[in-house]
Amino acid sequence: MTGATGRTRYDDAAHASAQVVIRQYSTSFGWATALLGEPDRTHVRTIYALVRIADELVDDPDPALDPACRARLLDGLQADVLAALENGRSANLVVHAFAGTARRYGITAELIDPFFASMRSDLHVRDHDRTGLDAYVHGSAEVVGLMCLRVFTDCDHAAYERLQAGAIRLGAAFQKVNFLRDLAADRDLLGRNYLPGVDVAGLSNAERDTFLDEIDADLAAARVTIAGLPPRSRRAVLAAHHFFGELSRRLRRTPAEEILRRRVRVPDAVKARILVTAIGARA
Repeated sequence: MTGATGRTRYDDAAHASAQVVIRQYSTSFGWATALLGEPDRTHVRTIYALVRIADELVDDPDPALDPACRARLLDGLQADVLAALENGRSANLVVHAFAGTARRYGITAELIDPFFASMRSDLHVRDHDRTGLDAYVHGSAEVVGLMCLRVFTDCDHAAYERLQAGAIRLGAAFQKVNFLRDLAADRDLLGRNYLPGVDVAGLSNAERDTFLDEIDADLAAARVTIAGLPPRSRRAVLAAHHFFGELSRRLRRTPAEEILRRRVRVPDAVKARILVTAIGARA
């Protein structure tokens, strides 16, 4: 059955499933996307839901899921996504929702394949050199920023070309912040190290600051381009930018040895202030 919006009941169920994923996995993202105008909010959430499912396939610490099993699941998910891009349908609700978004905004295998390549590398790469890390960040985060930018610019190719460098830098900053936040879990539960040339167990404050300098440079470069976004998406992206800027500042104030013991967070009261600031900003 098709409703007045042109969506079927199955489409609506698919979009609802994407929102369930967001509620389970990210409060900050959920808060920021609440500022998006429609239809951007719905479509960005479908992108995030797919990303989270793929990420969970490789990061779930369940020892019963060996790398071969995870690889099969990831391959199956990617195949399902690519098939849904062709025919517009999937038995997986999140994939179905994502495919509708991808088909509408021209998100193709050019962005999807690098994402799955980075997810797949998590199954066998334990330490990254600089080149490997750059490739990983491109696939795991930068292309996700570009997927969202496809939605924000709504098939305006000139705007997409003008803003894509900022979207890439913002996605990279988000991912690198999470590398530092998740340092202990990545090392102890997953056996991974995303900081090139750094002995994570002996992380120094100087090494922490060098990585944060890189993050802050990405955030600064991204901030310049946010004003060029359409009004319906600008405040949400600004809020997300400020969330991660606050995380960067808190990480810089946290001793390196403490980062190895606990995940640095932004309190809800501070998030609320950031949202209010973003709402009132003229980006």
